[in-house]
Amino acid sequence: MDKKYKYILISSVIACFFMYYVEQVIKVDYLTKTIAKIIVFTFIPYIYMKLYKKSNIITSLRCKETNKNNIKIGIILGSISFIVILVAYFILKDVINLQSISQELQNKSKVTPVNFLFVAAYITFGNSFLEEFFFRGFIFLNLYEINHKKTAYVFSALLFALYHMAIFKTWFDIKLILLALFGLITIGFIFDYIDTKSKNFFNSWIVHILADAAIMLIGMKMFGIV
Repeated sequence: MDKKYKYILISSVIACFFMYYVEQVIKVDYLTKTIAKIIVFTFIPYIYMKLYKKSNIITSLRCKETNKNNIKIGIILGSISFIVILVAYFILKDVINLQSISQELQNKSKVTPVNFLFVAAYITFGNSFLEEFFFRGFIFLNLYEINHKKTAYVFSALLFALYHMAIFKTWFDIKLILLALFGLITIGFIFDYIDTKSKNFFNSWIVHILADAAIMLIGMKMFGIV
């Protein structure tokens, strides 16, 4: 394996194991977890850029390549995702224990009805950006760029799904967990594909924002805000 390839694979796995440890083992509050995630998900790509690409984070975003045509697919797919998530919730709401999820979030992560709107705003815009920067911008696009295209798709989509399992593995029964895992892997492949069109991760970020917005609406109902 060349050094770039090895660095991306090993460092990203370590990052996700570390976040699993933070989430499920030491069980810190949401603010502490967020700070840890920001540090890990930016520091690892920063080291990669300094070692192998000789560029800074701003340059790596490829903002100049973004235009209306490039992000059109993100807006379309994001709108579809928003609707699909809400429809799925209404179909599955009888088997999802929102009260249990709410209680766990309040006990473990200290997310309450008082601070939920602030947390929701960060998740929708800040956290979605961080995850897309890491899983698509750092992992997928860099692997794709160095001609490990199949690995780029499979590895980034699978790691993206497994990373999220650490967050909500205690929320659902095994059937919903497997359904969620399948859905996240599929979403990962779609996110990867649409980012090859713009050569940056802004398309997948737009979809991620709109998908999270739908989830946050469900969260508002869960906390009794609406």
